[in-house]
Amino acid sequence: MVIRLRQTEEVDLDYILSAENNEENRQYIIPWSREKHLQAMNTPDILHLIVQKEARVGYAILAGLTNVNNTIELRRIVITEKGKGYGKATIGMIKELAFNNYRAHRLWLDVKLQNLRAQSIYKAAGFVVEGILRECLKTGDKYDSLMIMSILQQEYKNN
Repeated sequence: MVIRLRQTEEVDLDYILSAENNEENRQYIIPWSREKHLQAMNTPDILHLIVQKEARVGYAILAGLTNVNNTIELRRIVITEKGKGYGKATIGMIKELAFNNYRAHRLWLDVKLQNLRAQSIYKAAGFVVEGILRECLKTGDKYDSLMIMSILQQEYKNN
């Protein structure tokens, strides 16, 4: 499977907003405005990426590129072509980027507790559960909990 990551361009924003507002994705993320995505694209601490095969199949956002603790956050990943292995492949490329290109010591993320598909992919990719932020996000009239997961550079190298 050949997919690649490339920098997001302004022309990609309609695709991203559509992906975020798709019900299958929206339940697991907090959608951003076009302006917030544009701001992220122009922030040196953030890497806003498109996941591409022939066509776009998703996007990802990394934050903390200039973090003095060498800790990078996988802030968001949305794959629009589900069940084809693109998420797994993208996580592999993100780990490589974080640890080899940006020399991160730690790559971390949070995932909603009910997002079992994503948790399975992260665990298979070597991420370790650090803990649960209980009912920390208000979504409509209910509260969602977040699982914090991470992988350290040494774990990545040994994997």
